[in-house]
Amino acid sequence: MAARGVERLLNVIMTIGSRSRIDRAQLFDVIPDYANAESVDAAEKMFERDKAAILDLGLPLVSERDPWDESRVLYRIAGGEGGALDVTPEEYTVLLAASRAWDDAAAGGAARRVRAKLLSLGIEADPDLLRRTPRGALESLPVLTPLLEAVTQRRRVTFSYRTADGRLAERTVEPWVVAVHEGRWYLWGHDADRDAPRLFRASRIETYPRLKGRAQAERPAHTSIEEALHRSDSASEQAEARLAVEPFKALALRDRLDAPLDAPELVLPEAARTQVRRLVLAESRWIALRAPEPWRRELAGIFAQIARDHEAAPDLDVLERASVRREPRIRVSPSGTDHLSRLIGEASYVLSRGEVELEQVAREFAVSTEQIIEDLQVLFVCGDLGTGWEDLIEAEWDSGLVRVRNADALRRPLRLSAPETTALLAGLATLDPAAGREAALVESARRKLSAHLGEESGQADGAVADPAAAGAFPQPDAPAPLGDPAGPGSARRTAVLDAVQDAIGAQSALVIRYSPPAAPGTTVRRIHPLELLTIGARSYVRADCELAGEERRFRIDRIVEILDADASLTRPGSGGTHADGAPSAARTDPAAPVGGAGRVEGDVWLRLGAGGLWIAEAFEAQEIRDLEGEGVLARLTRPVRAALADAVIEAAGAAEVLSPREVRDEIVTISWGGAERHAEGQSVG
Repeated sequence: MAARGVERLLNVIMTIGSRSRIDRAQLFDVIPDYANAESVDAAEKMFERDKAAILDLGLPLVSERDPWDESRVLYRIAGGEGGALDVTPEEYTVLLAASRAWDDAAAGGAARRVRAKLLSLGIEADPDLLRRTPRGALESLPVLTPLLEAVTQRRRVTFSYRTADGRLAERTVEPWVVAVHEGRWYLWGHDADRDAPRLFRASRIETYPRLKGRAQAERPAHTSIEEALHRSDSASEQAEARLAVEPFKALALRDRLDAPLDAPELVLPEAARTQVRRLVLAESRWIALRAPEPWRRELAGIFAQIARDHEAAPDLDVLERASVRREPRIRVSPSGTDHLSRLIGEASYVLSRGEVELEQVAREFAVSTEQIIEDLQVLFVCGDLGTGWEDLIEAEWDSGLVRVRNADALRRPLRLSAPETTALLAGLATLDPAAGREAALVESARRKLSAHLGEESGQADGAVADPAAAGAFPQPDAPAPLGDPAGPGSARRTAVLDAVQDAIGAQSALVIRYSPPAAPGTTVRRIHPLELLTIGARSYVRADCELAGEERRFRIDRIVEILDADASLTRPGSGGTHADGAPSAARTDPAAPVGGAGRVEGDVWLRLGAGGLWIAEAFEAQEIRDLEGEGVLARLTRPVRAALADAVIEAAGAAEVLSPREVRDEIVTISWGGAERHAEGQSVG
């Protein structure tokens, strides 16, 4: 929609909204684009498109026959007849926090409009609560809006998809669920070409999905992304697994099992072989499998193969043979609906407050001050055209304060559509891992959003009446088979979260005992918490660290406990301490966990097979090169050293570091250590 179309729509909204009702003929006389149309038929078609746009925007445009003259059609914008999201200021605050989970510039569509529509509600957020509420991280993908629309409208979509082995293929899919798992979007639906259910990573869709006809396959009554993701685990061999675990490591697993922090062995009563294999490989510095013996031998072989692959000289010539993959170019420029929702949101936001600083308006709407001024200039030339040009909107900003007058027709909340509500539910789900004492607020906001989504889906043409039953929006993750994340062991994590939230609110320091990922034992640090973050299923506190002398991120599940303010600090690399304060002796045997902290300086090149492509996505690779039938190459810039080594080993042979040599050597040392700890007859622990 061009800028002229935005102005016309705003004039239509102002002209209809400024009076109780107006008939079609009057509207066509006063709106210049209708009056100057080439024909009556052209004006009619233009108006029909505008009506659909106004409804899509979330304004309740109503048309009705004049009871005294059946040939006369009257239009009005409904007033306080429901439809707007009814939330408390506290619930509104956590929803506003949820809307920060994606990048508006990259998300486009439904996600782009959510913040503007929330701000149009005219509710004042609680700044202290907003500061304490975690910031989530959610993939910002422009492909989501058509996928979400396809779910609610029961439509087919076609798109180009990057398969697990790196090939580009065309897909025709009938979406059943579009939802988030650990911060990433997935599509679960019926693949029409294969006549079977399939799971797709939304980030691997490389063209804008096109709606293509009605869905034909029957949608399951109950399904979820978690069910699809866990399907391979449920088919895997099940058994009791015994793990040797280094004290004060694998704290998240200990919490799930309600196990002591220094227990040398953990038992998983009913574990899937594939899940245990991933767990041990991902935490290979600190975990070794004792039993079952066949699983242990399998792990020994995997570790040995990874070590041998990285001991050999890397094939660096492959970098020249590979072709550089072009970034998918999916259009994400703002639409007229995006622009118009922001204009109305800005007007409503300022109207409800009288006057607002220009920089604050820009900050709230996540755009530049220059963009806000451009928006105000559009408002300035629009208004109720039914009573003359003297009734235009008045907008001022020269003093650095924004004022808007003569725009009461815009002082109304914009209703969230089903795709927009779904995007907000996904953003809200990212707050769960670090919600802490705000968990009840997050849950109450989720219930109201879910009810609102049910209303929207029930009204949408062809949409499911019960989106919760049909899986039309993100559901909370199912508990993992390796333990209950909400079990008794979560009390320690809750206490840590509460302390961090209190410190953020009071802007005070905390002394924490921390379990570093690549060094034995624990270390004691004094930090000044700035913000809670959630990335996927993991929670972090961003803080100034006195020992490091700079800002760092600390994983919440690695904070062993909160100590008294006068506790002695210990530097990383000094051997650390156990939770009782006793020194932790560093291992000196060849099988000891090793690995430097911090980041790899410069670039890292990886060779990835089908089972390792997730590493390129998780570490946000700066470059991808395709190999002819041999997987891909990925270039990472300054990745976290310990996390990268763990990821390569977790890939179980589907990932190889090509350079630098020191990272290959580190993986060799860690992998041979894992192989020795799992060798037949070798003592573990």
